[in-house]
Amino acid sequence: MGGIADFDVSFPSARADVRVMSAASGVPVADLARITHCETFPVLADGEQAWELALAAARKVLDRTGVPPERIRQVVYAGSGAWDRPFWSPAAKVAHALGIDGAHCFEVANFCNAGMTAVRLLSATGVLEENTYALVLVGDRLSRMVDYRDPDSKALFNFGDAAAAVLLGGGPSRFRVVHSAMRTDGGWSDYYAGEQAEGRVLIRRGAHRKGLADAYIRHFTALVDETLTALGITPDDVSHFLVNHGDRDMHQRLLATLGIPAARSVFNYDRLAHMGGADTLIALKDLERGDRLRHGDLIMLATSAMGFSWGITTLEYLG
Repeated sequence: MGGIADFDVSFPSARADVRVMSAASGVPVADLARITHCETFPVLADGEQAWELALAAARKVLDRTGVPPERIRQVVYAGSGAWDRPFWSPAAKVAHALGIDGAHCFEVANFCNAGMTAVRLLSATGVLEENTYALVLVGDRLSRMVDYRDPDSKALFNFGDAAAAVLLGGGPSRFRVVHSAMRTDGGWSDYYAGEQAEGRVLIRRGAHRKGLADAYIRHFTALVDETLTALGITPDDVSHFLVNHGDRDMHQRLLATLGIPAARSVFNYDRLAHMGGADTLIALKDLERGDRLRHGDLIMLATSAMGFSWGITTLEYLG
């Protein structure tokens, strides 16, 4: 498989505040704090666009690597499919802004699993030739689709916004994509859905049903087991296990189930909420900045998404 030559993340300029959410929804601040785990977190400001955040992250990556635009063969924008404008290509918009005029630009919609889905597609053997690249842009506008007036939506009040850019290369890379395993449980496909209201898409939950947390553990565990078997390794060989920041309790429960110490994961709940598909890349950047990566480290990225889909993407750090 191919590898990640470089990546970066970008944050918006505004912040959501649980006190504002509480006033709008009638849900006590203490109850919301158990969902968000922090009082404020980054969200898109009025007029701020998700594609602009993705563009900013991509510029940082391309400036740092010096990869010329003509070497980039694909530009893929990954997210929920609810882009900044309807019936529109954010991949093409960002590519044009970067001067990438010879690439194939398209979108992948798999919600918060979309970024790793795109990485899986583009890092497959034979997709990228030597000295050619693909740019995966991870971006969404999740906070703009949450109705803070709806107490039934409070489980989504931790939805923030961030973007990431991942440069995949057919040659030498800093992170080799070692393995990818994904699955979808369609029995939960209607549990959340969007509706048009007041000129925007709002996410609504269907009738409450139990078992989603158990489904997370079951599917993630199965995918980890599949990966361990395919690679011939054990949980002790996994240096870092990074998880989407949807639910801290589930994060801790998953680590305990897998027998992976919490010290081998990253917990950003005190300063960030669920930042969409950028969560695990933010955590990976934290590991890098904290000098916690060593040559040969195996890193598992556990991503999940509405629909519901789960994925385990395993990287090897090459430095």
